Amino acid sequence: MNRSLHNRKYLEKYRKELRNNATKAESMLWKALRSRQLEGRKFRRQQSIDNFIVDFYCPQEKLIVELDGEVHNNPVSENYDDDRTEKLEELGFTVLRFENKLVFEQLDMIMECIKASFHR
Repeated sequence: MNRSLHNRKYLEKYRKELRNNATKAESMLWKALRSRQLEGRKFRRQQSIDNFIVDFYCPQEKLIVELDGEVHNNPVSENYDDDRTEKLEELGFTVLRFENKLVFEQLDMIMECIKASFHR
């Protein structure tokens, strides 16, 4: 793991705050991802990569999973999310984005999409 990209000290307090105040969708997805439940892959939550804090990160796969709530449904946020995704992909990460409501309505589909992105 490239230490210069991950868990920068100045973001530590904010990462902890985000973990302690997770949305219901984040909590539900975390229950499905934690403890290597998905094909033995370790996921971390609220990991910082570069200057961004991502919702979920699998180091083995260089995979980022982001959940988007209502706050993301406006042109400014959509542009920011697109730019952020592009920058993370330029660093070699794969980014998957799902709407919060899908966690409640189609969790199995989300889990299958995540598994399908594994390099095996």
